[in-house]
Amino acid sequence: MLPFTTFIAIDWSGQAVERPKGLAVARAEAGTAAPELIDRNWSRQDITDWLADLADKGTRALIGLDLSPAFPLVDAGAYFPGWDRSPRDGPALWQLVEELSGEDPHLAATSFVQNAEARRHFRQLHDCGDLFPPGRGRFRVCEHGQAAMHLSPYSCFNLVGASQVGKSSLTGMRVLHRLRGRVPIWPFDPLPETGPVLVEIYTALAARTAGMRKGISKIRDGETLDAMLAALGSGPHAPLSRYDDHATDAILTAAWLRTVAGDPAIWAPKGLTPELARTEGWTFGVR
Repeated sequence: MLPFTTFIAIDWSGQAVERPKGLAVARAEAGTAAPELIDRNWSRQDITDWLADLADKGTRALIGLDLSPAFPLVDAGAYFPGWDRSPRDGPALWQLVEELSGEDPHLAATSFVQNAEARRHFRQLHDCGDLFPPGRGRFRVCEHGQAAMHLSPYSCFNLVGASQVGKSSLTGMRVLHRLRGRVPIWPFDPLPETGPVLVEIYTALAARTAGMRKGISKIRDGETLDAMLAALGSGPHAPLSRYDDHATDAILTAAWLRTVAGDPAIWAPKGLTPELARTEGWTFGVR
């Protein structure tokens, strides 16, 4: 496999508006220069088009998306037990989300979680589905691996709270459906010899690798960001006009991707089975 020359981290957002404030994209090239924030007023469609263009150009990029590409399946034998439309694998799930949300503007997925059968599995504000289990909800196998690494995963079926990831994941599935056949996503697709590859990232894992203490999850100043970048072998960043955790997460995670991409073990985690590779996926960096 040819080495990657470009490393991109995308902090995602499930906000049902055209240009979510939480979307942030950072790009690093091979070497030690700090990643640069691509400072645009991004929409999800903008990012989809930009990634497709990278593929058309054959850019050898490792691209991290901060979202879950699938729901839990192994624990209950289905993404949505009891629903006759429950998909068989990740790509079929992305297609179903697209089919049910295709009329939603801005690549949102509001219609999916409002579907009479789907909504039974989600915890939403003032609406907890009857099939959402007691407690924190269902988790993918790799999310149990995140917890074993002392991270704090949230169930993708939980759509309530500032730390929920379900809305981001659902909107991301619409993007993955659009990029299907153009940009491979690991581990659902074989790793290509050339061109870009998408992986699921967890920005807190990058921060933890850089030495951030447990309990401190966000960087909101330049000095701390440079210290974390230095721990990953990166030079200092170009000062930002505004520091927020979306921008700093993207910058730091792009540097982390560059650091770990050449490690063969990260591409072959012990817990990743062929079934998980086609159904639940895996978080890049979870061992």
